[in-house]
Amino acid sequence: MNTLWTPWRMEHVLGRAPRVEGCLFEPPGATPFDRDHLLLFRDELCVVLLNRFPYANGHLLLAPRRHVADPEQLTDRENLALMRMVGGCCAILRRHLRPHGINVGLNLGAAAGAGIADHLHFHLVPRWQGDHNFLTVCADIRTIPEHIDRTFDRLQPDFQSLSPAP
Repeated sequence: MNTLWTPWRMEHVLGRAPRVEGCLFEPPGATPFDRDHLLLFRDELCVVLLNRFPYANGHLLLAPRRHVADPEQLTDRENLALMRMVGGCCAILRRHLRPHGINVGLNLGAAAGAGIADHLHFHLVPRWQGDHNFLTVCADIRTIPEHIDRTFDRLQPDFQSLSPAP
């Protein structure tokens, strides 16, 4: 028997988790961060969230603030802000989690694997040599070594020190 500890899901199991209205990448309010929504950063052009169902510890989601489905719909200013934020996210992940590498991915459309196809978003997934090795292949299991709330608390202060959008 395999035991996987996922304490952050208990609110869902008990039916106490609030229903998410609207788009995941458009959390309510105007604050620059929100622990309840795992929102690490929000400015005029970008949002960065921790993925509630991560592939690896520190899995980030980066999206334009504006609800668009395709990079062709982005302004030059939004493109620049997103690419700068990719770099900022990578620097923060390296500083705090010390990954050996980082997968940066963008799935365009449901057929390409986008779970939320109507709001463009990047996945930034920290990776370590042997991080999932045979477990994922043989047992279809991933391990997340740190509670998501602890990861949020470690990363969030650095996100708030990032410079405003260009």
